[in-house]
Amino acid sequence: MANKVRLDIVTPERIIFADDVNMVIARATDGDIGILPGHAPLIAGLDVWPLRIIQDEGEKELAICGGFIEVRPEKISVLANCAELPEEIDVTRAETAKGRAENRIKESDASIDVQRAEAALKRAIMRLKVAKYKEI
Repeated sequence: MANKVRLDIVTPERIIFADDVNMVIARATDGDIGILPGHAPLIAGLDVWPLRIIQDEGEKELAICGGFIEVRPEKISVLANCAELPEEIDVTRAETAKGRAENRIKESDASIDVQRAEAALKRAIMRLKVAKYKEI
């Protein structure tokens, strides 16, 4: 049996994932990090990006909407603003959100919050990627 580390992913609503894993790859606010068992302690902010989980059975991705990651040699804790498993993602809803955000960004109206629209677009694209949407 390969060396493992415990991974817990928690949102304000629920525990989305709790299992032993071989490796975690996450996008921190200052770049990508790969975490193996025995990793040095670390705390980092997470960007809106898929979190990759590697286990003996293969690799899976979860949609993570920012948050924090705490790494200890024997445990990884992810406190996410929101997180979704691929099978939980509503592709139609994500496509609609993507289109709406793109339209808001294109509008020249001063009342549009461009930063908010760009954040919504980033979340929608990430959800579609995790759902293995073919057009991205």
